[in-house]
Amino acid sequence: MQQDSEVYVGLDTSKLKISVALAEAGRDGEVRFFGDIDSAPEAVERLVAKLGKRHRRLVFCYEAGPTGYGLYRQLTALGCDCIVVAPSLIPKRPGERVKTNRRDALTLAKLHRAGELTAVWVPDPGHEAVRELVRAREAAMENLRRARQHLQSFLLRHGRVFTGRSAWTKAHTRWLCEQTFDHPAQHIVLTEYRKAIEDAEDRLERLTQQITERVPSWSMAPLIAAYQALRGVAFLTAVTFVAEIGDVRRFENPRQLMAYLGLVPSESSTGERVRRGGITKAGNSRARRVLIEGAWTYRFGARMSRLLQERQDRLPKVVREIAWKAQLRLCSRYRKLMASGKRQTVVTVAIAREMSAFLWAIGREVELQPAA
Repeated sequence: MQQDSEVYVGLDTSKLKISVALAEAGRDGEVRFFGDIDSAPEAVERLVAKLGKRHRRLVFCYEAGPTGYGLYRQLTALGCDCIVVAPSLIPKRPGERVKTNRRDALTLAKLHRAGELTAVWVPDPGHEAVRELVRAREAAMENLRRARQHLQSFLLRHGRVFTGRSAWTKAHTRWLCEQTFDHPAQHIVLTEYRKAIEDAEDRLERLTQQITERVPSWSMAPLIAAYQALRGVAFLTAVTFVAEIGDVRRFENPRQLMAYLGLVPSESSTGERVRRGGITKAGNSRARRVLIEGAWTYRFGARMSRLLQERQDRLPKVVREIAWKAQLRLCSRYRKLMASGKRQTVVTVAIAREMSAFLWAIGREVELQPAA
């Protein structure tokens, strides 16, 4: 017979199995290890059916990780409550030195019952697909950087240094074609490194093209277009930010977004002593990186370039006003901070922090279509 009760279920997930622990509601509710089940969807469905016979409400939780959000979507489709937990924000006792699947499941169940867990935002399947495409492009960009570094290191070992203005231009390509070596094996190495660079460039171009083609049909396309009104936020920057953060309206105020991006100063204060350090670097590193890259553009004076004007042509007036207000403030603030003697890297991070506030303001002015 089904009891009029609720139970908190902690799941420690892995590739092949899931460890399950139960914590009954109430301060004195029983906490026990239920056992291990297979990670297949059929086994999860049998677990829900079995627990549903004994408890009125099932509340699941598991850590975000390589197993993804499939389990979350299955549990919510079965009518259960479920959250995906941020692993870095799970409370831990300093003295604990034993970590097992059983203990992790029990800890999750108890902490979830106590309300001590922080849930992460779970994107819908369409949003997750675009985010994976954006991250694939970022991986291709990193592979290209490494391939170029391998070639440069090889040339430097043989005293070959390009003296032109910048590398990876047409002039640099002609210079590479002119390089000769005494041993045939070294020619092979040079050719293979150049071929690896060409392959990486082709892959990066393909992925960039796929993003360009798929974004217009995405539910977040209006938000991406609106973000490009802001100086320092071009197409790929806007796509990366939206893919990683989603709808900024889930943040009640811009300070929450700044903290989520890890752009706020760390602090270690006690008593009368106040000590602040560098930024926390918590949250999403990809979104933080593109904002800091975009913040460098504010070292120049405020102006409306032709490209920026073209991006703003079809946008609402309120979005254009926010973008111009941001440009006036951030360009002026950049000059003032530099004049006060701050390091350029510190100034750029401060500008990126304020950029996130203007992105939050723009995001609240855009009406989004429901995801298909």
